[in-house]
Amino acid sequence: MKKTLFLSSLLALSLTATAADTALLAIPGAIIYESKLDAAPAAPWKAAKGKWELVEGVVRGSEIAEDKHGAVTRLPNKLQDFVIEYEFKFEGARSTSLSINATKDHMARIMITPSSVTIQKDDNDHEGPDKAAVFARFPAVLTAGTWHKVRLEMVGDSMVGKVDDLVAWGSNDLFNSAKMAPGFTVGGQSVDFRNLTIREATLNPAWEAVKTNLPKPGEKVSAAAKAPAKGKGKGKKKAE
Repeated sequence: MKKTLFLSSLLALSLTATAADTALLAIPGAIIYESKLDAAPAAPWKAAKGKWELVEGVVRGSEIAEDKHGAVTRLPNKLQDFVIEYEFKFEGARSTSLSINATKDHMARIMITPSSVTIQKDDNDHEGPDKAAVFARFPAVLTAGTWHKVRLEMVGDSMVGKVDDLVAWGSNDLFNSAKMAPGFTVGGQSVDFRNLTIREATLNPAWEAVKTNLPKPGEKVSAAAKAPAKGKGKGKKKAE
């Protein structure tokens, strides 16, 4: 009897854990890249702009005013279907993002400020007819010094972005192409990063049912917050 009760308890705990980790768009597979981000930034990372350093056991990114561009660091990986997870905390910066490039130019990102979370397809040609498409922009309160979890899933023509409990999805034909150079951006000073994992992914067979419980693309788009004016060169910028 005691054995039966013990097994029942284990099953209940397992079901609870499964419910807490309910699959969204993707079913994660093999690990492509994994790092606690607890060492000084080095290859395979390539920092295009800004200052990237080890501070108190985690990687910190900071914009350098002379760059006149947000801090950017990327991995060289070419991806297809994947799940990316990591944690970040604001240490004074005005924004950060998880950015995915296309073969040419930008593809998609999760843009985060202390007061908002945006999941979007990026402008893929800047000067051409293509435009960014905001799938969702949520108001948020992301206080400095507090760690937050980010998850990005891309499978086929769809993406899901999640920051803590804020979740949204969208789709675009551009997402069917190869995804390049996943990376972090930082606007201002500074943002800390830790516990990064990139995994292969396959489509969740239940995705069509799952997405009915999520906001429709464009349904949750709050007004974009105005960035505070801090010196020169803080006008409208292209996505990093």
